Amino acid sequence: MVDSAPQSIEQTIETLDSAWVIAVIPALNEAPHIEQCIRSLMSGDPWLRQVLLIVADGGSTDGTVEIVRRLMPEFSNLRLIHNKRRLQAAALNLAITQYAGDDTRYIVRCDAHSIFPEGFIRSVASSLARTGAASVVIPMDALGETCFQKANAWIVDTPLGSGGSAHRGGKLSGYVDHGHHAGFDLSVFRSLGGYDEGFSHNEDAEYDERVTQAGGRIFLDATIRKVYFPRSSVAALARQYYNYGKGRARTIRKHGKRPKVRQLLPVLALLGSLAGLLVAPLLPIGLLLPIGCLLILACASVFMFLSKKSLCGLLTGIASGTMHMSWAAGFIKQSLLGQR
Repeated sequence: MVDSAPQSIEQTIETLDSAWVIAVIPALNEAPHIEQCIRSLMSGDPWLRQVLLIVADGGSTDGTVEIVRRLMPEFSNLRLIHNKRRLQAAALNLAITQYAGDDTRYIVRCDAHSIFPEGFIRSVASSLARTGAASVVIPMDALGETCFQKANAWIVDTPLGSGGSAHRGGKLSGYVDHGHHAGFDLSVFRSLGGYDEGFSHNEDAEYDERVTQAGGRIFLDATIRKVYFPRSSVAALARQYYNYGKGRARTIRKHGKRPKVRQLLPVLALLGSLAGLLVAPLLPIGLLLPIGCLLILACASVFMFLSKKSLCGLLTGIASGTMHMSWAAGFIKQSLLGQR
């Protein structure tokens, strides 16, 4: 992996036509974040006000739609569409169908649960232009507000959280096989049929698989970053990672791939711990694995407590365990169902 992009952003930024770009925000019940998200995307460069920014709302009931409508007179380039299928995959496909014109070359995906750096849309489009990549992906820097959310944010960018994924807090730019989606070459996106709307989660990894199979390249641009607000409760985090696990299993089955070692580890940890607990009444040695897992999580909590000098750090073990065990449960269930 190289440590810098082939050229600087400045070499292409001046010639980038706003008509070449549309940006899409998939949203569903994002009232706490949607205004901050939109304002961060529109801050700074007047060029940004010329790019269509489309909020594809999946039927929010928390005031998200009303907030977007209130902002539309202020931002004349802001559009709101109803995504009746609710899914993020459908949101991107729908926005492209309705708004991508003959001049459109690049699509920028902007997730509502985020704050974006100034000029994000232009930076992503410029990265696509200068690299010629099929997709540009970026690192995410997690930020917490509540105590559990802080613990979640601190652990997710470590191997005990995301498992060491390059797009989780990564510092190096280069070509990768998967990452957090930020932008697409529209011609490639269309040629591959866009997102598979059968995927409620993991639609990004499934799309990346098709990109690489078709010979396309995915560029991780570590010079472009975003702040992401992770889930703020154990229940919400468990649901999120359970669905992630199911989505990953579907992607693997659809494309006939083998899971990576780092993806198998939580599955083995969950199955091994359950097996150990079952045999423990007859063979107490069976408790070694579940106890070992708990000790690792406890050590992570103590380490984060000491390094962050915050009692919230003691919750990092709970966050890590929730991520991995929920992901593994979703992966196992989907694998056993034998569905695509």
